[in-house]
Amino acid sequence: MTKKTQKNIEWKTPRKIFLVFFFLILVLFGRYCYLALSPTINGRDMKVFASNRNTVSSVLKAKRGTIYDMSGNVLAQTVSSYTLIAYLDEDRSTKTQINHVKDIEATAKALAPVLETDEQSLKDRLQKGKDEGKYQIEFGSAGKNLTELKKGEIEDLNLPGLDFEESYQRYYPNGDFASYILGYAKANELIDKNGNPFTSIDGELGIEAKFDDDLKGTDGYLMYQQDRFGYKIPDTKEERIDALDGKNIYLTLDSSIQRFAETEVKNMQEKYEPEWTMIAVMDAKTGDILASASTPSFNPNLRNITSYENPLVSNAFEPGSTMKIYTYMCAIDKGTYKGDETFKSGSIEVADAVIRDWNNTGWGTINYDKGFEYSSNVGVSTMINHFIDRDELKDCFRKYGFGQSTGIDLSRELSGNLGFQYPVEVANAAFGQGITTTAIQHLKALSMIANDGQELTPHIVSKIVDPNTGKTTYKRKVEKTAKLVKQTTIDKIKDLMDNVVNSDDREATGKRYHIDGFDVIGKTGTSQIYNEKTGGYLKGSNDYIYSFAGMYPKDNPEIIIYAAIKQPNIGSSSTLSTSINTLMQNIAKYKNMFEEETNNNSSVTSLTLDSYINQKVTDVKEVMDQNHITTTIIGNGDKVINQYPNKGETVLSYDRVFLITNGNQGAMPDLTGYTRSEAIYLMKTLGYDYELEGYGYVSAQSIKAGEIVGDNTVKITLNEKQA
Repeated sequence: MTKKTQKNIEWKTPRKIFLVFFFLILVLFGRYCYLALSPTINGRDMKVFASNRNTVSSVLKAKRGTIYDMSGNVLAQTVSSYTLIAYLDEDRSTKTQINHVKDIEATAKALAPVLETDEQSLKDRLQKGKDEGKYQIEFGSAGKNLTELKKGEIEDLNLPGLDFEESYQRYYPNGDFASYILGYAKANELIDKNGNPFTSIDGELGIEAKFDDDLKGTDGYLMYQQDRFGYKIPDTKEERIDALDGKNIYLTLDSSIQRFAETEVKNMQEKYEPEWTMIAVMDAKTGDILASASTPSFNPNLRNITSYENPLVSNAFEPGSTMKIYTYMCAIDKGTYKGDETFKSGSIEVADAVIRDWNNTGWGTINYDKGFEYSSNVGVSTMINHFIDRDELKDCFRKYGFGQSTGIDLSRELSGNLGFQYPVEVANAAFGQGITTTAIQHLKALSMIANDGQELTPHIVSKIVDPNTGKTTYKRKVEKTAKLVKQTTIDKIKDLMDNVVNSDDREATGKRYHIDGFDVIGKTGTSQIYNEKTGGYLKGSNDYIYSFAGMYPKDNPEIIIYAAIKQPNIGSSSTLSTSINTLMQNIAKYKNMFEEETNNNSSVTSLTLDSYINQKVTDVKEVMDQNHITTTIIGNGDKVINQYPNKGETVLSYDRVFLITNGNQGAMPDLTGYTRSEAIYLMKTLGYDYELEGYGYVSAQSIKAGEIVGDNTVKITLNEKQA
């Protein structure tokens, strides 16, 4: 074999390998050209695909609008909320920097008083997480929904390994205050269309739910291109749509008057232990709801709700004798009423039933004017088919606004029921039995008396402001109906209601509501409670709903009040009078309605606090006493070294002012009746270790007043009812 032949034989295999590789390179090159030049690969737009891989899209959250009272005081707002987390993985730390919880015992001990929980539970949680090899843990409910202030307290502890996750929540700074008007909104964890988690704060009751769309605002978004390191690529297109924050809502509520009403319903709840009680106050000239308070209530921050129905608009009940106002008004306006005509009181037979006066015996033969003053059921029943008939009564009730919604800007409003047909039903309806009405309907109907026969549409929203533009998108207008009854009718009804409260006759049913110089006019009501299970009325001595409908002053009413209480432990219509009188006096003082009388009769005062630091305790106490402000002095020093509330805040006689002196003895004060915030402030100021259980008012404390606290932990128990 020649060398040439041998050489050719030797190169056959390498040549084949070369050809194979050359073919593969051609295939790869062709594929590369296809990928580089084709706009779509396997039906997928490559430009869009590449863009999506490099595109960052983030939601710009809209801030939920704030709810204010009529004066701009915050009633509901969105605040940052924090969840405390602890890193347990030792790999987070370096030789020079500790970034995990190294000392579990010390961490638990320091956190316990700040989180208001027990040290052992924190220690157990941390140890369990470490034993299970967890990278990080949370602290349960104790470590959730922390405020900015609480976050700062924890950061001041300088504990390694702790961090916070920020979120947002709805916060109600006044707690249990106008809760059924405000309602509540809560944070819900949701998933968007791209599978990303997000938090949505949604209104679920009251104004928060009714105006949820206005309050929520509109989220925006930011979209841009990023490189492989996560940085924005220069000179690439950025798409940004800013969020539109939710609108701010201003209510007609006056926080001062609301506080007066809140205090009185809680006083009645504590004293009489009723199933419920409620007070509503309306501006007689505008229809604005100035206050609406009720018990039981709830704290929107805690959502400790027993009933989801707003007593102002969603509680329909048999009103009782307050309806006599409108039965008499109907007869007077028709022109057939004769007030000096007489009837025999006590009892009357209607069809197959006997209707009796509330005292069962009556007052002998009296005229119809006296029948109103004495609240005679027989008298008003006798008026049917004598002065007016069934259809006329029903038409009048409807014309005055009963049996239909009022149009107030609140959800879940009930219309009540005017379903009376047969003679005994008509007679009962004339004095408010067998029909149902709501508190807001009574306020609207009473506004007709205060405005010479024209009814006002009630309102709870004063205005809505768009913070993005600064423009007012809604402003409440005073809405009046046409004149529904004659002026002479209004004048006569006012005189009848005046006699109920201010008559010298000791049988007048509203004498307990008389206040010298106030010209209060009104009508009391007592209604039986229908038992749906048995089909009849309850028979107990206190199985009634007592109510009062009134206004003042008579000639030019400014304030309208409707109040009711169900099943108090004392079966008497007088259960309302003390609280309502106090309320009327406080409102008059606050609004300077009767300068001389309110100065003599009202206990309410307001004071904008100055800074009392370094002033003599006796001098500051004298200022507080002059303004009837409750003062709590801590320590036996002669100078003030701290105070609460702070300079610039306004307090009323219902509030408590703390003066911390330069002579603190370390003795335990009496916390009974303090609010949760007051108790926390005092314990922190005094430097005492404490534990809290419950919400509301302090009802018990583990260390008695006057005892030395030392290193002991004060255990404080709170209840919703003030003890």
